[in-house]
Amino acid sequence: MRKMIVATLSLLLSAGLLLAAPVLFESYDKDKNELKVKDGDKSITYKLNDKTTYKAGDKDLPADKAGDVLGKLKAGKSKLEVKAEKDVATEVTFLKKAK
Repeated sequence: MRKMIVATLSLLLSAGLLLAAPVLFESYDKDKNELKVKDGDKSITYKLNDKTTYKAGDKDLPADKAGDVLGKLKAGKSKLEVKAEKDVATEVTFLKKAK
């Protein structure tokens, strides 16, 4: 019984790390390959790497095009959905502009 409870809690914790929520874009540093977003009152910096995938809606974007898009976004005006493991973004989805 204890093993079942521990396994369930571990599964929920793992799923919680991969859940994504809409955040507001703050900045993108191309040299450091970092994305800074604002989640409520908290500012979070994610590292981007070769394994990070990018999407616009349900379409996949190549990394070079996504970098161009990130460079053109304005702080506080664009919503993103970021899936991450710790401080490394695994998937970045571009959403509609914030109002």
